Amino acid sequence: MARLPPLAALLVLCMLPAACRAATAPSGNPRAVVLPVRKDGATGQYVTGFRQRTPLVPVTAVLDLAGTALWVDCERGYKSSTYRGVTCASKLCSCGSSCDGAPSPSCLNDTCGGFPGNPVTRVTTIGNMITDVLALPTTSRPAPGQLATAPAFLFTCGATFLTKGLAAGATGMASLSRARFALPTQLASTFRFSRRFALCLPSAGAASVVVFGDAPYAFQPGVEVSRSSLIYTPLLINPVSTAGASFVGDKSDEYFIGVTAIKVNGRAVPLNAKLLKINKKGVGGTKLSTVAPYTVLESSIYKAVTGAFAAATAGIPRAKPVAPFKLCYDGSKVGSTRVGPAVPTIELVLQNGAASWVVFGANSMVATKGGALCLGVVEGDNVTTVTSVVIGGHMMEDNLLEFDLAASRLGFSSSLLFRQTNCNNFRLG
Repeated sequence: MARLPPLAALLVLCMLPAACRAATAPSGNPRAVVLPVRKDGATGQYVTGFRQRTPLVPVTAVLDLAGTALWVDCERGYKSSTYRGVTCASKLCSCGSSCDGAPSPSCLNDTCGGFPGNPVTRVTTIGNMITDVLALPTTSRPAPGQLATAPAFLFTCGATFLTKGLAAGATGMASLSRARFALPTQLASTFRFSRRFALCLPSAGAASVVVFGDAPYAFQPGVEVSRSSLIYTPLLINPVSTAGASFVGDKSDEYFIGVTAIKVNGRAVPLNAKLLKINKKGVGGTKLSTVAPYTVLESSIYKAVTGAFAAATAGIPRAKPVAPFKLCYDGSKVGSTRVGPAVPTIELVLQNGAASWVVFGANSMVATKGGALCLGVVEGDNVTTVTSVVIGGHMMEDNLLEFDLAASRLGFSSSLLFRQTNCNNFRLG
């Protein structure tokens, strides 16, 4: 198979108006569409780009495994000839508040209201739900392929102040949750492909993709990750919404998995196992988050895990803590392996031992500017912490994750570094 252009090409695909006019939709429905992904060095957020509106313009947004729908800032420069409000008569959602200003995407009456939120600043507001053109690259050859167009993609209008705390240039957030109007379900319905997506988060300075639909998981040089080789575990549903705004009785749209124990260097860490379960109030359990840059542990779990890790690394000279981390080592005294620094593994035991997610040094340790290597977990604030274990972005990097919404299961590859490849080498086509 011919070598395809690097994934970085996706980040600048169709940035020029002339190129956009030349990109036409493929005949029939595509078998898959993609979003490019890069890691923002300043915030640790994972940023994507797509094209929207008429005429098409590039939009930058932060990826979020939570949220209820894509939202973009409609107050600042949103112009399109094809946007339409979702009227209250459609029964798709609740009606928003009235607006006395001139009609615009952010000011429409008789229009359904959504709840765009920024989990970074923990601010949620209400905004109009509207539809407009959304265009994403396909996986057809040459890759990235032509743009596939969703002519009436539903999203929520956010306010400019909601973009505070997001990566530079981001004007919204792209929801990958299991919610009805999030990207995975809407794209599957629009293009009639499987309701699943693959997420491969890149490390800093690299690029990767989110693949929606049915496409092979191929990497350069000549590595293919078959679905049968993935380790699968059920996706659990938290009976209580964890969103910034919700209605009584709403369930969470986030992705929870059944971690039942944690091991360090193969030994079980003594901890309160009840905290690993989701209780009737929706508290506890383990979820995945692309917004949390590092894994967050409930206070007692954090102390138990870091204590066990410190004991297992007693022979490695310590370094001064580097915020937000508390357990750091002299990086010059830590060996190196194919899967990162030579440190004890952290194992997330799933479904009472039915499967395990083994975390190696590349995903457990964080290199700092001063040369220290720090255990990349942080202690949760017990006042605001609802979920006991939040698996953050760093722990997921260079791991292929398949979210199969139809089967309600998560497939994971473990570190791709073992296969001498990484997410930056994802091959389209």
